[in-house]
Amino acid sequence: MTLDILLGISLGVGLSAACGFRVFVPLLASALAAHLGWLAPAHGFEWMGSQAALIAFGSATVLELAAYYIPWLDNALDTVATPLAVAAGILASASVITDLPPFVKWTLAVIAGGGIAALVQGGTVAVRLKSSVLTGGLGNSVIATLELFASVLLSSLTLFLPALGFLLTIVVVLPFVLLYRTFFRRKSPRDKNGEDHASES
Repeated sequence: MTLDILLGISLGVGLSAACGFRVFVPLLASALAAHLGWLAPAHGFEWMGSQAALIAFGSATVLELAAYYIPWLDNALDTVATPLAVAAGILASASVITDLPPFVKWTLAVIAGGGIAALVQGGTVAVRLKSSVLTGGLGNSVIATLELFASVLLSSLTLFLPALGFLLTIVVVLPFVLLYRTFFRRKSPRDKNGEDHASES
């Protein structure tokens, strides 16, 4: 595996994780980096550096950030943000992975990019729901700020220091794996049987 392939995978994984925190921040960062010549998008994604992409991603970022500071609207937004985060993770990964056959590239983009974005987004949903219950939604603005900071930091490190961004992604994703298992896993048949026996007794 060549250095360019490893670099592309590291970029894709880091940007995808950042999409889990904020959907459009990593896409805006990638578009800006491509526009300034700091990032060379993969073939077919040259449009990422266009002025139209900057305007589109910039406008979407502003709207997304504003919405997350409106109490209870942020929870409603999660229903839309989750599939968008998956799509953004796939797009972010595919736009930077080079020197791979199309089938391998898109398989990596879907599994690694979309999967990591979904995992992180699912964790943020769990945290926000917990905050809404405990604080009546008042604490969600703090969480929104931390998520924004995480997305900006992870996007920046990934674009300028891909190896460090990749390592940070691993550190960030591990807690969300635990959160996902805690809040979203379905009860096992053994748990259900235990409840059934308890109700019968």
